[in-house]
Amino acid sequence: AAPRPGGLPQGHRRLSGSVVVWCWPVVGLALLTLLGLAVGKGSTALDDWFQVAGAAHPGVGRLLVFTDGRVTLTLWALVLVVAALRRQWRLAAVAAVTPFVAIATARLAKQAFGRWKGDALAYPSGHTTLAVVVLGLAVLAAGAATWAVVAALAAAVLGVLGQGFTYHYLTDAVGAVFLGTALVCVAAWAAGLDRCQPRCDTGHTDR
Repeated sequence: AAPRPGGLPQGHRRLSGSVVVWCWPVVGLALLTLLGLAVGKGSTALDDWFQVAGAAHPGVGRLLVFTDGRVTLTLWALVLVVAALRRQWRLAAVAAVTPFVAIATARLAKQAFGRWKGDALAYPSGHTTLAVVVLGLAVLAAGAATWAVVAALAAAVLGVLGQGFTYHYLTDAVGAVFLGTALVCVAAWAAGLDRCQPRCDTGHTDR
C-alpha cells in the first residue's frame, strides 16, 4: 500500500490515535472506582453465588489456568521475543514495563479500596489484572487481529470466572478487567502501533 503524507500506508489506522485508546483509560479507571465503592468492604449477593457454586463444583477451579502466573509469564516472554525478532523495539520496551506497572497499580488500588477476602486484600484481583494486561500486549503484538482479540477475550472471561469461583470475589476480577484494559490502552498509545502490524515494516517506510 502506498504511504500517505503522514507516513502511514493507505488504509492503515493507527491504534494509538483511536478514540477507544484515548478514552478508555479514563473510563476504565472510573468504572474501577465506581465498582469498588459500590461493593464496599465485603461480599455481595453475586459474589456469594459464585463462591457457593465454586465450592459445590470444584472442577471449575481448572479455569484458574487462565490467570496462572506461569502461563502469564510464558505468554509475556513470547510477546517480548516476537517483538524483538521483528525489531519492534518500542513495543518490546512497553511490553517489558507494563506488567510491572500493572502489579504496582493493582497493589495501590488494593490498599485504597481496603476490601478483604480472608486475610488478604482482594479488590482488584492482581492475578487477573496481570493476565488481562499480558493478553492485551499479545493482541497488540498481533496487530489487533480479529483472531487475537477473540482469543484474548475468551481467555479473559474464563480467567475472571475461575477467580470468581475460587480465590476472589467475582467483582474483584471484574474490577481487575477495568484496570487491566485501561493499562493496555495506555500501552497501545505508548507503543504507537497501528493495525497494519505486524504485516508491514514497523517504521512504515515501505514504498
